Amino acid sequence: MKTTVFIKSVLATALLSTTLFCFRANAQEYVSPTTPPLTGRSPGVKVKLISADGPTKTYVLIFAKGDEVMSGLKEFAVKYNVKSAHFNAIGDASSVKFGWYDISKKMFKVMRLNEFAEITSLVGDITIYNNNPVVHAHISMATQDGIVHGGHLFEAFISPTLQLMMTVEPASLFKKLDPESGILIIDPDLKK
Repeated sequence: MKTTVFIKSVLATALLSTTLFCFRANAQEYVSPTTPPLTGRSPGVKVKLISADGPTKTYVLIFAKGDEVMSGLKEFAVKYNVKSAHFNAIGDASSVKFGWYDISKKMFKVMRLNEFAEITSLVGDITIYNNNPVVHAHISMATQDGIVHGGHLFEAFISPTLQLMMTVEPASLFKKLDPESGILIIDPDLKK
């Protein structure tokens, strides 16, 4: 009798543990659309001005192994006082955190790719919100099986490199919070 009770107790504990593990493993992470990137995570970025057509400037940013993209872009925007820019890039990443916007929650559903991937496209812009530069980027990356993953970029750690072309415009562009969707949108009529 004691053996049967003991076995039932062990089985019940195992079932509860498995259920809790599955719940934790399936818990979905969400991120606010206004969360800024962390800075100080791109010490190897090299920047070079490659053309200046009047007040419009084009830079190349070369990210090194281990640099985090959004951190480097935010730091570039602060250092060069960027108020309006657009960029595109190709390269490689060792891990990427990206998302899909769930309008019903007004949050980004977070996805992760923790393997080497070819960055087939990285596009975005830099604008101003509350007197701070805001980097907005979307990414597509291919894994070794040829499957392309993508969405809104939160962070991408580079390996071995990323080559990014940045065009900085003279006119400032400002964002505002759209109350219906909960996201920051560009308003071309805003003047701060």
